[in-house]
Amino acid sequence: MMQVATNWKVLIQQEAEKKYFADLMDFVSQEYAQNVCLPPQNLIFECFNHFDIEQTKIVILGQDPYHGQGQANGLAFSLNAGCVLQPSLRNIFKELMTDVGIDAPFSGNLEFWAKQGVLLLNDVLTVRSGQAGSHQKQGWETFTNAVISHLSVTQKNLVFMLWGTAAQKKGRLIDGDNHLILKSGHPSPMSANRGHWFGNKHFSQANAHLEKLGKEPINWGDAAW
Repeated sequence: MMQVATNWKVLIQQEAEKKYFADLMDFVSQEYAQNVCLPPQNLIFECFNHFDIEQTKIVILGQDPYHGQGQANGLAFSLNAGCVLQPSLRNIFKELMTDVGIDAPFSGNLEFWAKQGVLLLNDVLTVRSGQAGSHQKQGWETFTNAVISHLSVTQKNLVFMLWGTAAQKKGRLIDGDNHLILKSGHPSPMSANRGHWFGNKHFSQANAHLEKLGKEPINWGDAAW
């Protein structure tokens, strides 16, 4: 189940020694055995597979994976190629268009963000098909809290994008003196249509922060689009 090739594996193995994680893995194994769950088991920890901890530039927090068949690929807000764009992702792309001038994409697969050091981390890494939030409060939140706390303590000058109330609650784990914390409403239609998402300019702010540090900014667009 835990297929991680980067040095994130060390942190995950440390958490695996704790009782909550063993209980969580028992729950996940049983769920996947008895129900259709997402993402595929080999992609549960996919967000940690694209770079080492020290290469992290930006953390974007989601809630749980898309629960439609064939959608989730282990990266928060990301869809497998060929899937119809979900409303939240569509609003993310709209903000990208107005903020940094990127044309509308043809694909919702955000793997190319991950390859540049963007940790697309869901609060809960698995879900039962068709049942949003079905794997909440089983231990994933404890695990992702540990990931965020580790990044806050061991790294410097990361950008944390906290979209919506659930993500912003994680802000208590982040040292705001050592990292840039960007907060806004969630990109879901309910929040976005109330004016809490559009115009947050998080993408340009993040790149300005990286450039100020002498780091390569994120290419938010992709040639395949």
